[in-house]
Amino acid sequence: MNGRLMHRFKAAVSRLTGRGGGDGDGGGNESSAACSDPAIIAYDDLISVNVGKLKSAADKIGGHVSDVTNVVAEAFNVQKELLVKTMQSQKPDMGGIIEFLEPLNEVIMKAEGMRERKRSEFSNHLNAAADSLRALLWIGYTGKDCGLSMPIAHVEDSWQMAEFYSNKVLVEFRNKDANHVEWAKALKELYISCLRDYVKSHYPLGPVWSSTGKANLSTPTKAPNSGAPAPPAPAAALFSSNSAQPSPSRSKDGMSAVFQEINSGKPVTSGLRKVTDDMKTKNRSDKTGVVPVVEKESRSSMPSNTKTLPPKFELQMGRKWAVENQIGRKDLVVNDCDSKQTVYVFGCKDSVLQIQGKINNITIDKCTKTGIVFKDVVAACEVVNCNGIDVQCQGSAPTISVDNTSGCQLYLSKDSLKASITTAKSSEINVFVPGASPDDDWEQHSLPQQYIHKYKDERFVTNPVLQSAG
Repeated sequence: MNGRLMHRFKAAVSRLTGRGGGDGDGGGNESSAACSDPAIIAYDDLISVNVGKLKSAADKIGGHVSDVTNVVAEAFNVQKELLVKTMQSQKPDMGGIIEFLEPLNEVIMKAEGMRERKRSEFSNHLNAAADSLRALLWIGYTGKDCGLSMPIAHVEDSWQMAEFYSNKVLVEFRNKDANHVEWAKALKELYISCLRDYVKSHYPLGPVWSSTGKANLSTPTKAPNSGAPAPPAPAAALFSSNSAQPSPSRSKDGMSAVFQEINSGKPVTSGLRKVTDDMKTKNRSDKTGVVPVVEKESRSSMPSNTKTLPPKFELQMGRKWAVENQIGRKDLVVNDCDSKQTVYVFGCKDSVLQIQGKINNITIDKCTKTGIVFKDVVAACEVVNCNGIDVQCQGSAPTISVDNTSGCQLYLSKDSLKASITTAKSSEINVFVPGASPDDDWEQHSLPQQYIHKYKDERFVTNPVLQSAG
């Protein structure tokens, strides 16, 4: 509390200093008025208390966690500057919005680069922090046609993607290191309990732009003047029909030329290289028959015939969402679905898919190191032929089946605890359920993969080999 009061005292002093040193055009007075706005003061409190709490937990861990947390703090400070700009500027057009969000996008890309470049033992921390920063883009909401959800909904939806990795941190370190648990809980509190409530209180319909401020954020596209050279047209040869068809005809002409030359009676072998006596096997001194190592290496390094299929993300016939062959995609979202549609995920690797809304059925087939986050499913969620899959249910699911899968982590919500889980030919299946209270850690339960069969009373009785359930 003392630190919070001291921060507000320093902010008041800085505002008084700025008010006394403003220039003649009134720019200093505008800045001072914006900084003294209740919304900005509340945002200062959010940064000093909640972002400070997150940084304090990160400093105890150090390393990459501290680095990415500093980026999170930088992003919140940049958003404060943008909030001040909205109070001093008129609402820009779409081009101006892109320019307006550029400083925030740069910080977000910095966090994205950290998790992509650094191979860290704390990769879940990096992913959680990087994904959470997308919640700050609520400030770019300008209306229902801007492509973003309402500010409050955008903050909540963006956190769901980050929560997928945050829960992994809680599960991994709940019995190892309390500092990591503290960091994960502070990150969630920053967005769900603080940023969401802040937006709800001050900007439920988006940022409030000034009606009399500067209008220099808009960057309309100017038409080129008559004296400027016109941009070069694309090369027609790349798209002409003639260039798209030469291969079959040329190959046919080439083979015809070969046969014509053979049938002409000319000495077609005149151009071949002559075999000398030292090249003949009978005259070679080395007759061991050992295959050189270089040849063996070259054969083993021949490219395989594995065919990479193109990625697919589309709604087929209005009923089936096909998400196929996605590699390294962490931002896949199905946000316009209903209870009559199904989702089929096939051949994805190192990706995360978020399904918003109620869906009829979800099938995950032949995927590796892929995460699926969904709310409600009417029929079932099926995991088939997968390896290293994380599935999180945030709503209800009557049936979850896992077949021929190695490594599956199931995260259930309180509404899905009554789900029927069916397993077959699978191993390393762990189910995580929430604790008794929101502050409690997740409880881990390992599903058995070994069974004992005994013949008793003229029939076989099967019992699982009990494992640790906590």
